[in-house]
Amino acid sequence: MILLHKTLFSSIAMLLLILMVRGCGSEVKGPTRYHVSGTVTFDGKPVPFGYVRFTPDDTQGNGGPQGIATIRDGKYDTAKEGKATIGGPHKVQIYGISKEAEHAGEDDPALLLPPLFPGYTTDIDLPKENTTHDFVVPVSKK
Repeated sequence: MILLHKTLFSSIAMLLLILMVRGCGSEVKGPTRYHVSGTVTFDGKPVPFGYVRFTPDDTQGNGGPQGIATIRDGKYDTAKEGKATIGGPHKVQIYGISKEAEHAGEDDPALLLPPLFPGYTTDIDLPKENTTHDFVVPVSKK
C-alpha cells in the first residue's frame, strides 16, 4: 500500500512539474515581430559593415520595440544577426563603416576609423509580414 502511495505521489508531482514548466514562457509578450532582409549600397557599392536600425514612427501612430540588423558585405537580415521589427511606419537609420574598421577599436578606441557616410535616416512603411527592402544611401553633395 505504501508503495502505491509513493508511486501515485511521484506521478502526480511529475505531472505538476511538467505542467508548470510547459506553462512558463509559452505566452508571447509584446507585438508580433517580422523579419526584414535586403541590401545596403553606398556610392554604387555594397556597404562592407555597419547596421540598420528600425524605429517605429510614433508620429505616425506606430509604437513598439526597435528592430536592428548587422550589415555584412552589403547584406542585412534581422533573422540572422539582429532583432525583428513590427509592421507599420518606421524611421530607419543606417550606419556604415569600412570592413577594416569592423574590429579597429576593440583594443584601442583611438584606432576607430571614420564612417563611410554620415548616419543616414529614411522613412519606410513595413508590411505586417516578413519582407525584403533594399536601401541605397545617397552620396551627399559637398
